[in-house]
Amino acid sequence: MSGPGREAELTASRDAPLGGQAVLEGVMMRGISTWAVAVRKPGAGAGAHGGPTLGPIDVQSFPLVSWTKRRRIYRWPVIRGVVALVESLAIGLRALGISANAQLPEADAAAEGGPQEISNRMWAGTVVVALAFSIGLFFVVPVGLTSLVKHQLGSPVAFWAVEGVLRTGIFLGYLVLLSRLSDLRRVFEYHGAEHKVISCYEADDELVPARAKRYSRLHPRCGTSFLLLVMIVAIFVFAPIGLPAWWLLVITRIVGVPLIAGLSFELIKWAGRNRRRPWVRTIMWPGMQLQKLTTREPDLSQLEVSIAALQAVLAVEGSEAKSGEDLVGVEVVA
Repeated sequence: MSGPGREAELTASRDAPLGGQAVLEGVMMRGISTWAVAVRKPGAGAGAHGGPTLGPIDVQSFPLVSWTKRRRIYRWPVIRGVVALVESLAIGLRALGISANAQLPEADAAAEGGPQEISNRMWAGTVVVALAFSIGLFFVVPVGLTSLVKHQLGSPVAFWAVEGVLRTGIFLGYLVLLSRLSDLRRVFEYHGAEHKVISCYEADDELVPARAKRYSRLHPRCGTSFLLLVMIVAIFVFAPIGLPAWWLLVITRIVGVPLIAGLSFELIKWAGRNRRRPWVRTIMWPGMQLQKLTTREPDLSQLEVSIAALQAVLAVEGSEAKSGEDLVGVEVVA
């Protein structure tokens, strides 16, 4: 946002094949064949101004073979979105485990035999729990509460409208609650750093903290915007179902989640490619504004960490040829 004494923020006008996620004191960046995590390790002692010193940046990169390349059906529209989102969630949870281990004091890490990665069984279980919580809160709870007054509403249209408003309200309230948690402030700052660095790269600008800081912390492919789109798409997907028994309503909400996620993925992918069109930017505006709850302005040291993660990805695949099928799965910035 521009203002007195402040330069206008810059934005990029193209999409790069990159996604990302803020983690504990760091950023995960995901490309086509590589993903990397950069984490600021704890410093020792106090700095010149009394605050903690900045520790070194630990960077780890990993090869990636997208699930969408394993079977042709995984690349079909809608299905590819579901596959890509589950894959991204799994990578993101592994990245969180790596960042948490990096924050352990050296003495603790040595006592445990060195940094420990989250086991496959543990992060797979975490994916299941996270999905169950999300489906329960945003799909089962709204339809359950609306079912309590189903007979008073009198029509499927009224039921559809009340459930949709309730679902969106729960989602917005959840984001507002998260935005007020002081413990998450640093994560939100790294979220902003991730967006700024990706935008800086998409604009073919120099990847240095001072340049990246000039870019907006809001990004059209943000996962926050995607989730708002999920809430809206759900209203239209569930509308034709009508008013069956309450248990059928609950089942349809659970079974319908993959379809809604796949459709939302296709929409945000399309919007990212067409972001130059004024009417597309108008449609994307609510989701962009919602990102103000889940991002904060990062400092230069946080941008440095985000750049380190991106450069680790670019070091492996910066010059690779990229086909349309290669790009599936990296369209959404977390």
